[in-house]
Amino acid sequence: MIGLNDFMLVSVALFCIGLFIIVSKKNAIQILIGIELMLNAAILNLVAFGKYDKVNNGGQVFALFAIVLAAATTAVALAIILNVYRRYRTIDPDKINHLKD
Repeated sequence: MIGLNDFMLVSVALFCIGLFIIVSKKNAIQILIGIELMLNAAILNLVAFGKYDKVNNGGQVFALFAIVLAAATTAVALAIILNVYRRYRTIDPDKINHLKD
């Protein structure tokens, strides 16, 4: 049987991979993917703790709201990235140093 420690190990691995992607990449899309991996690690924690909580299903309900919020955030972030690309012809965050032009 899969225990809570196994879920936590997978969650830590996802979070560390997402953090590594955010720190090492210079592409806005890849940074967004890293943020999504970190958010998925947090959602996995919510579901895992909710599975082992016999009183209520608060973890699963909160995870569902987090998934909806992540989808909305991703849509807004992609729209911003597309507009930045149209204006500056790059999605490298280091090359976009002025936003008031």
